[in-house]
Amino acid sequence: MKRKRIALHLCLMLLGGLCYNLIELLWRGRTHWSMLVVGGVCFDAIGCTHHRLRRRPLALRCAASAAVVTAVEFVSGCIVNLALGLGVWDYSRMRFHIKGQVCLLYTLFWMVLSAPAWCLYRLCRRWLEPRLSKRGKHQPEGTGRT
Repeated sequence: MKRKRIALHLCLMLLGGLCYNLIELLWRGRTHWSMLVVGGVCFDAIGCTHHRLRRRPLALRCAASAAVVTAVEFVSGCIVNLALGLGVWDYSRMRFHIKGQVCLLYTLFWMVLSAPAWCLYRLCRRWLEPRLSKRGKHQPEGTGRT
């Protein structure tokens, strides 16, 4: 059971990372391989945040998701940009930034984007769960190929 859950979240992270890269390509015209990882973590975090707060108002869920995404981007920015010096992004010219790694404007964007991301997460999860639960089930004797 635990392996299926891990596989589910890894698949969701891969899908989310690909979507994140697509957003970056459309918005900035470029992306970086590290954004596949960051995007995947953010997508799964958005899904888990919305699920845990499912009885709360949508605005609160979106604000919480934006805060989680901002935290993930800050930590990853400190690693990728500041510690490793890869220079994937720099928001130091934006107003209300923290160390050039996150800024208020993009936090607000993620607040808006988290609602459709949650819908996509639910759709992907509903599609993946039955397919992953079928994997590894043994066929009764006499039904396999000979």
